[in-house]
Amino acid sequence: MGASLVAVTIMSLSGLAHAQSVADVAPQDEAATTSAQSAADIVVTGSRITTSGFTAPTPTTVIGEEQIANNAQPNVFNTIAQLPSLQGSTGAATGTFSTSSGQQGLSSFSLRGLGTIRTLTLLDGQRVVGANVTGVPDISMFPQLLVKRVDVVTGGASASYGSDAVGGVVNFITDTRFEGFKGNILGSITKYGDDETALVQAAYGASAMDGRLHFVVSGEYDHEGGVGAGDFGTDLAGSRDWYRATTLFNTGQTNNGLPQYVYGDYAQPYQYARYGLINNGPLQGIAFDANGTPYNFQYGSNGQPLGNGRVSNCFQGNSFCQGGDLSGAPGSGASLKSSLERINGYTRLGYDFADNNEAYLTVNIAQVKTNNQPSPGYNRSNLTVQCDNAFLPQTIRDQCAAAGITSFDFGSSNAQLPDPQVYTDRKQYRFVGGLKGQFGLGGTDWNYDAYYEHGITISDIRVRDIVLQNRYVAAADAINLNGAVVCRDPVARANGCVPMNIFGNFTPSASALAYVAPHENGPFQHTKLTQDVVSANFSGEPVELWAGPLAVAFGGEYRREFYRVNADPYGAGVSPLSPNDENYPADPLLNSDLGSNWAAGNYKNGRGKYEVYEGFLEINLPLFDSEGAGRANLNAAGRGTHYSTSGTVWAWKVGGTWDTPLDGIRLRAVTSRDVRAPNLSELFAAPTVTTLPNFNDPFRNVAVSTFQNTIGNPNLKPEIARNTELGIVLSRPSWAPGLSLSFDYYNIKLNGVVSSLSAQQIVQFCFEGNQAFCGGFSLDNANQQQNFVNVQPFNLASWKTSGFDIEASYQWQQPLGLPGNFTIRALGTHIRKFIVNAGIAGVDPVDQAGANNGATPDWKWLAVQTYDTGKLTLTVQERWFSDGTFGNQYIVCQSSCPASTGNHPTINYNKMKGAFYMDVGATYKITDQVSIYGKVDNLFDKDPVASPQTNTGLDINPALYDTLGRIYRAGVRFNF
Repeated sequence: MGASLVAVTIMSLSGLAHAQSVADVAPQDEAATTSAQSAADIVVTGSRITTSGFTAPTPTTVIGEEQIANNAQPNVFNTIAQLPSLQGSTGAATGTFSTSSGQQGLSSFSLRGLGTIRTLTLLDGQRVVGANVTGVPDISMFPQLLVKRVDVVTGGASASYGSDAVGGVVNFITDTRFEGFKGNILGSITKYGDDETALVQAAYGASAMDGRLHFVVSGEYDHEGGVGAGDFGTDLAGSRDWYRATTLFNTGQTNNGLPQYVYGDYAQPYQYARYGLINNGPLQGIAFDANGTPYNFQYGSNGQPLGNGRVSNCFQGNSFCQGGDLSGAPGSGASLKSSLERINGYTRLGYDFADNNEAYLTVNIAQVKTNNQPSPGYNRSNLTVQCDNAFLPQTIRDQCAAAGITSFDFGSSNAQLPDPQVYTDRKQYRFVGGLKGQFGLGGTDWNYDAYYEHGITISDIRVRDIVLQNRYVAAADAINLNGAVVCRDPVARANGCVPMNIFGNFTPSASALAYVAPHENGPFQHTKLTQDVVSANFSGEPVELWAGPLAVAFGGEYRREFYRVNADPYGAGVSPLSPNDENYPADPLLNSDLGSNWAAGNYKNGRGKYEVYEGFLEINLPLFDSEGAGRANLNAAGRGTHYSTSGTVWAWKVGGTWDTPLDGIRLRAVTSRDVRAPNLSELFAAPTVTTLPNFNDPFRNVAVSTFQNTIGNPNLKPEIARNTELGIVLSRPSWAPGLSLSFDYYNIKLNGVVSSLSAQQIVQFCFEGNQAFCGGFSLDNANQQQNFVNVQPFNLASWKTSGFDIEASYQWQQPLGLPGNFTIRALGTHIRKFIVNAGIAGVDPVDQAGANNGATPDWKWLAVQTYDTGKLTLTVQERWFSDGTFGNQYIVCQSSCPASTGNHPTINYNKMKGAFYMDVGATYKITDQVSIYGKVDNLFDKDPVASPQTNTGLDINPALYDTLGRIYRAGVRFNF
C-alpha cells in the first residue's frame, strides 16, 4: 500500500478523489497523508516510526480540512473539543467566574477527563510554549488556516513524545508546501444578539528556484464579542431565562434522619442585600432600598430574623433562604463567555538543499486579549456599622437608641459600586529552525527531523474596579466632624480616605472610588514564560527480516522551562510599600508584608525553572506476513527522562497489530507506562489568594468570609500512569467497501497524582476529627480578613478510569440515484468508571463517571451526516451526552437518612439531565475558487441544566453544556 496508507484508505472508502472528508473523523490507525508527499513528511502520530506500511497500535482519530471547514467555527479548537474522547477542555466560555486564575479565554484540550495538563498538544509534531504557568498552549495562537488535519491520539504516548502525554496527544499538522492564495471570512451572532463574531483569515504560499525554495505566510484576526454579565438576582444577559439560582441548600444537620443537602431553586443569601441589610442583633432584617430608605427585608422560606444572625425556616449551613427578595444575589452577574480578540501571524521559509532534504525557519507571533466580569458589585457580609454613621437614616439611629446598641452587623452586595472586570493580554513569540529529510547509511535510507524552538509568552492580567477591603471599611465608617462628613479613622483620613454612603444606590464620588477601588492601579500580574527545545529524531529500516524490515526510531531532546511573575504590591506584598510610588502609596491601613489587600485578584510574585534531558528508542518488529495468517507486527518503545527537579523516570510501551485473514478485520493492543512531570505552576507557584465569601465553618455552623491561599510545592515528583488499550477494527471489507468500524477498550491507572483537597474538605475533615488537616487554617478571627485556609499540592492521589470508544463511518455513492455522496460518521465514548482516590486516610474514593457537574459523563456521542454533490454540501451534526448526577459521593434519601459525613453527605435529589444538540450547515460553490457557507449551532436553542453548588455562583457547567444558545454563522471562502 506504500507510505500513504491512510490516503489509500480514504480513496477506497470514497471511490472519488475529492472525497477525503469521508474519513475525516473515521476510525484510523495512522496519520492521514497525501501520496505526493515525500517519505520524510510522513508522520504517524503516536509513534516516531516513519516507514511504509507501518500500522500503529494506538488508536488515532483524524480530523481533516473539510471537516474543520464544514464545522464553521471561529476557532478550530471548538471543532476538535467536540470529540467525545475530549472531556474537560477549556475555552472562552469557561473560567469566566474567576478573577485570579489567569486562564480566562485559554483554549486547551483535555483527553479522557484527565485535565489539560495531561494532554500533550503539538504543532507539526513539535512542542509549543505554554500560554499559562500550567504549561498548556493556547490553540487560539496556532496558524489555523494552514491546518491540514488534526491527529488525536487517544492513548498514552510518553514513550514516543515525552512528558504530559498521559491522556494522549493532539497534533496539528500544517500545510508546509501550500501554494496560492486562500482566505476565509466568517461572521456569527447568537439568537440573543450577543457574541458578535468577525473572523478574517488569509494565507499565501509560493515557491521559487525551481521549487527548492518554499514560502508560506498567513494571518488572521478574530473578534468575539462574548456574552456579558446579567444583573443581580436571576437576570442573565439578553433574554435568556433559564437561570434560577439553583443551589444545594445545607440544612446544617448531619444526624437527624433528614438529608443534609436539599436541592432547590431561587437561593437567597440572607446575610446581605442589594444595597445593604442589617444581618444581626435587634435590628436584623432591616434593609435599604435604592433611595436609602429602610424597609423590612423579604426573606424566603417564610423566614423571620432571629436576632442572632440566623433566620427561621431557612438553611443555616450555607445561610440561604429559598425565594423571597433575590435582588442582591450576585450569581447571574458573571459573564457567560469572555470577549476575545486574537491576532495571529505566521511565516515559514523552507529550502531544499538536496533532494528530500530541507532546512526551514518558522516564526509565529500571536496575541490574544480577553475580558470578563466575574461577579457584580462587592459582596460583603461582615461589616460592622456604627449607629452614629453620618449617612445612616435618622430612623435607624433612633431604633439603635431604643434597642440600646451602638453598632450592628451589616451585609451588602454594594450594587452602587462599579462591576469588576478582568482583562488578560497574552502575547506569544515562537521561533523554530530545523532540518528534516533523508540520508543513506549502510545501504539503508534514514529519515531525520531535528529542530530548535525558542518560545516566549508574555501574559498581563489587569483587574479593574476591585475594592481594597480595609479602605472600603474605612470609607464606609463616616462621621460628622466640624460640619463635614469625613472618615472616622484619623489615620485613614491622613492617608486620603474619602467617605462613602453604602446605604442605597448612591454612586460614590470620583475621589471616593479612587480611594476605595483605584481603577488604573488595580490588581496586576505580569508573567514571562520561556521554553527552549532542542530535539533530534531518526528513523529507518536497518535490517530485512522474515516478515519484512525491522523499523527503528531513536532520538533525544533537551528542554528548558522558565517563568517569572511580578504582581502589584497591594496584592503581592512589599515591605514596606514605597511612599514614593505614586501608583501604590504606602498606607498604614494596608498589609505591606503579606499583601492580599484586594477583595479578589491578590496576585503574588514568583519564579522557577526546570530542565529536561531525555532519549528514546522505538522499534517495529514484523512477526509474520502470509495469506493464511495475515500480517502482524510488534511495536515497542522506551524513554529515559531526567528532570532537574525530581530525577530520572522511565516510560515505555509495548503493543502490536494483527491484520487477520478475516476480511477487513484488524486487532490491536498496547500497554504503556506514561509520565507527567509537575509543571512550573505546581512546583513554584506564586501564591494565589481567592476570596471565599460564604465559606461554611462547621465548628460554629456559620458562613464566614475567608481567604484560600494556594501555594506550590518544589518537592513534587512525576506522576506515573499505566495505560492499556485493546481494540478491533473493521476496515473496508469487500462486502461493504464504504464501511469502517472500530471498538477500543481503555484502562488508565494514574498514581502520584498532583492534587489537593478543596478548602472546604480540609476544614470538614478536621472538624470530623482528622488532626492531619487541622494545622493549615484559621476561621474564628474577630477580623474576618485574617481568616485563611492553605491549599497545597502533593503527590497523594490516584486515579483509575476505564471505558471504550466506538467509531464508525459509511459512505454511499449516488444514494437513491442522486448525484454525489452521502456519508454518515459517528464517534462515541463510554466511561465505565473514573475513581478518584485522594490518598489520605479518612477520605473515601469517589467515582466521578457520570457526574455531570464535572467533565466525565457516562456516554458522549458525536454524529455527522454529510451530503456532497461537489457543488452543494449539506451537513447535519448531533452532539449528545447522557444523564448523570451532581456527584456520586452523595447518599440519596428523604427520611431515615444515615449520618451525613464529608465523605458521603446525604441529599434529597441527585440527578442532572444530559443534553442533545443539533447543528445544521450548508456550503455552496459559486465557482471552483469561491464558496459561501452558513451554519446554525444548537438549532433547538437547548438551555443548560443547573449544576448546583453550595454557594452563590452561577450554577452551570460550561465545560459540558452549551450556555450560549442558538448561534447563526455565515461566511465566504476563496482559494486561488
